[in-house]
Amino acid sequence: MARAALRLKLSKPDRAELGRLLKSGIHQVRVVLRALALLHLADGASAPQVAKSVRLTAQTVRNLIRRYEQHGLDGALYEKDRPGAEPILDATKKQRIIAMVCSDPPPGFARWTVRLVAEQAVKRRLVPRVGRETIRILLLHHDLRPWREKNVVRSRA
Repeated sequence: MARAALRLKLSKPDRAELGRLLKSGIHQVRVVLRALALLHLADGASAPQVAKSVRLTAQTVRNLIRRYEQHGLDGALYEKDRPGAEPILDATKKQRIIAMVCSDPPPGFARWTVRLVAEQAVKRRLVPRVGRETIRILLLHHDLRPWREKNVVRSRA
């Protein structure tokens, strides 16, 4: 049994907005493809026809119609923000780690290393856990390189 054809009726302001979007500036490819698909659907093409012409799957086109009907044009063109992982370090923890790196290294060490900073941050209970890469990125953003020697000799010529 074949699926019922899905029809889409775009309002005039939405059609004008899609026209402006396609004629202006740089946009994400997925947004442009969705805009083209919506325009083809509004012109009377079926979901499989639109899928072939725009190079999307028929299911994606059907989902696009559903999203337009439920959430409007912005809901159909753009995705919701994804939550992602919570940041390990907040501003206070970052400041404490930076202050620790700016102080002298622990006894027995000549200078701070990324690994040493990570170990000491956990040992001093600045953070419950932290990885070396997180520390490396933090130091990189603050332009700190504590593992470099600072005894550069220059001639007075």
